[in-house]
Amino acid sequence: MKEVVKVELGARAYEVRIGTGLLAQAGAEIAPLLRRPRVAVVADETVANLHLETLRAGLGGIEMVTLRLPPGEGTKSWPQFTRTVEWLLEQKVERKDIVVAFGGGVIGDLVGFAAAVLRRGVRFVQIPTSLLAQVDSSVGGKTGINAPQGKNLIGAFHQPSLVLADIDLLGTLTERDFLAGYGEVAKYGLLGDADFFDWLEVNGPALAAGDVAARLHAVKRSVEMKAEIVARDETEEGDRALLNLGHTFCHALEAATGYGNRLLHGEGVAIGCALAFELSQHLGLCSQEAPSRVRAHLRNMKMKVDLSDIEGELPDADGLIDLMAQDKKVQDGKLRFILARGIGEAFVTSDVPRDVLHRILSEALAQR
Repeated sequence: MKEVVKVELGARAYEVRIGTGLLAQAGAEIAPLLRRPRVAVVADETVANLHLETLRAGLGGIEMVTLRLPPGEGTKSWPQFTRTVEWLLEQKVERKDIVVAFGGGVIGDLVGFAAAVLRRGVRFVQIPTSLLAQVDSSVGGKTGINAPQGKNLIGAFHQPSLVLADIDLLGTLTERDFLAGYGEVAKYGLLGDADFFDWLEVNGPALAAGDVAARLHAVKRSVEMKAEIVARDETEEGDRALLNLGHTFCHALEAATGYGNRLLHGEGVAIGCALAFELSQHLGLCSQEAPSRVRAHLRNMKMKVDLSDIEGELPDADGLIDLMAQDKKVQDGKLRFILARGIGEAFVTSDVPRDVLHRILSEALAQR
């Protein structure tokens, strides 16, 4: 069972192959890209323990050297980035070789950035192992690491040569990690496909419970939407910013919680989407029903929805707004938000009065 979505970027176009059993046939999938039968794999330790031998067997006669990095958002930092680049140089990786990012979004972002700067750009293949990475971060060429000042502030656009999204790998995720990824799936319906959100409301529970056909459809539709947007706007000059629905809130919350286990990225996206619809409704852009429906679906999926779902202390409303001001989407000193006129009708704006934003955050914090 395999579906293919093409990311149309001219000479740099590539395929996202989505299906079951792809890891076991990785050699056949990757071999046409190779100039010599050798790949350098950088993997998350947890993923390596679970799946590295399957990948090794799947590569067949292709030689594989491996670097294991610790799991967690803290890996997306200068020390592990430096370690990765220096290891790739020690392995004598050439410009025409292939580096493989084998893990979730953290590994994909870090390894993609390492590939972007190594010898001024080597090719890489994404093998995303989390739902979040399969539907979002592995596609589109955004690579990078975090800085103390904020998330993803250091990086480059560097498109992969191939993405292999093996649905079977989702079966080894914890419930929390799977649901965090679902935050990004729901985002796609909310930003541009009301019919997909309708489908998720009906099929989300089966998808979470392990229904392979539902998982395949959800990943494929999410990737199709991202591929269409990336093809129109590769470097986020316009439409691509829509993919950041919920992220202005999310990145501030991640910074406030120290990029740790208190709040996973996809959990922040879910809370951020709920807040974006709340803000839209307060500004008179969408009906009262829309934010209620967003929250109801996320709650039904047993996800984090409100600031009260985040354990521990959070800054006050002014503190959160200050953290938002570090976001990459700030232009001319103005915060850019992705708001919505309804489910499936998102748009980008810098026209959000600070007092309304302050009121939304203050009310949300008061419920903690």
